[in-house]
Amino acid sequence: MRRKPIKYYSTNLKSPEVTFSEALLKGLAPDGGLYLPSSLPLISPSELMSFTCKEYHEIAFNILNKIIGNEIDKEELLKLCAESYNFEVPLEKVLDRKYIMRLDHGPTASFKDFAARMMSRLMQYFLSINNQHLTILTATSGDTGSAVANAFYGLNNINVIILFPVNEVSLMQRKQMTSLQNNITVIAIDGKFDDCQRLVKMAFLDPALSDISLSSANSINIGRLLPQSVYYFYAYSKLTTNIMEKVIFSVPSGNFGNLMGGLIAKKMGLPVKQFIISTNENNEVPEYLRTGNYNLINPSRNCISSAMNVGHPSNLARIVAYYEGIMDESGNIIKTPDLLKMREDLFAVSVTDEETRSTIEEVYRKYNLLLEPHGAVAWRGMREYFALNINSMLGKPLCISLETAHPAKFPVEIRQILNFEPPLPASLVGLEQKPEHYFPMDNSYGLLKDFILKNY
Repeated sequence: MRRKPIKYYSTNLKSPEVTFSEALLKGLAPDGGLYLPSSLPLISPSELMSFTCKEYHEIAFNILNKIIGNEIDKEELLKLCAESYNFEVPLEKVLDRKYIMRLDHGPTASFKDFAARMMSRLMQYFLSINNQHLTILTATSGDTGSAVANAFYGLNNINVIILFPVNEVSLMQRKQMTSLQNNITVIAIDGKFDDCQRLVKMAFLDPALSDISLSSANSINIGRLLPQSVYYFYAYSKLTTNIMEKVIFSVPSGNFGNLMGGLIAKKMGLPVKQFIISTNENNEVPEYLRTGNYNLINPSRNCISSAMNVGHPSNLARIVAYYEGIMDESGNIIKTPDLLKMREDLFAVSVTDEETRSTIEEVYRKYNLLLEPHGAVAWRGMREYFALNINSMLGKPLCISLETAHPAKFPVEIRQILNFEPPLPASLVGLEQKPEHYFPMDNSYGLLKDFILKNY
């Protein structure tokens, strides 16, 4: 029996539902909301058990095929999954049943590779059917830009414009974007990540740019989130000893796309006991869960876990919708979500830079494991969770902490904390010597608009 395709609705509830391909190519809904699937298929316990002997790209195909369904040929989707996921996903045991999932073995040494590679191939597939062309406009606080630049580089039907905050990305992160050129254009904004994100959203809603086919590769695009649900299934299936047991994930969180991918996996049937939301000093979401009052942080606080320097996470609107509330793009709560259920599912903790550094040092000295700042925030969050819940724990629950970038992308911090240079993965060798090209720009929507109209 042919399945009905899943439709996608806007979190602002003022735009018509669309197909996956339409949501993917639009990026942002016309009413300024974010797309979410109106329903999700379930992964049965028996199918979840079958994942234990499958490779990563096979698991990705099984999950994405259920979601995208008839919108893409199965053989084509399998090929795209195999092309996208041709690298390792290490799961390292630390102690007891606490593991680190290293999502840093892709071509840009960041977890963003998992979403960007799949999304770029899906976009190219749908665009090539009718020989359409698209301009990707995206904001980055670090790893998104490099992953998107790498994933979309050289694609015939797509141009890419990336905005980054000029003083808040590492040298490695910047070079991964600015050394490519071709169909990749990079703009350094004199501001914060939230400014870059705001400029991107303004461009999408500007009638003066309506003749330019714009879309996003940020986690505001549903095409980023669906592939991110896969590694939660992968880690669980490889580490569980009992397919019915519940797992705890500690997720370093900035714009909250990573967490939203986990919530999608949970809704599809992954047995998750709790998500630990580990943020840096941009603690607007932990405070919201604690008090029920949401106050964005403007400007966002500049922390060493730079990809998480977000004062108003776009994906919070999706999380609020997941718990039956409504939040607009400015952070106003239109309808209060089920806060009791949110607090039951989500344990939120904010980690200071000092705690991040001490965690990197402690984990290396104790376990000979090298973490970077984002992974250290996640590990610290997990430690605090266990310290607070030790009396209610039965046995040794399975807990997986996500490491989202390679330590070599943060050599200055690692050198200052541990007094040695982190080893470079092959993908970063020689990067510092590559010439780069980018456009400096004041924090002005008018300037960005003129740039787009002039060049695209």
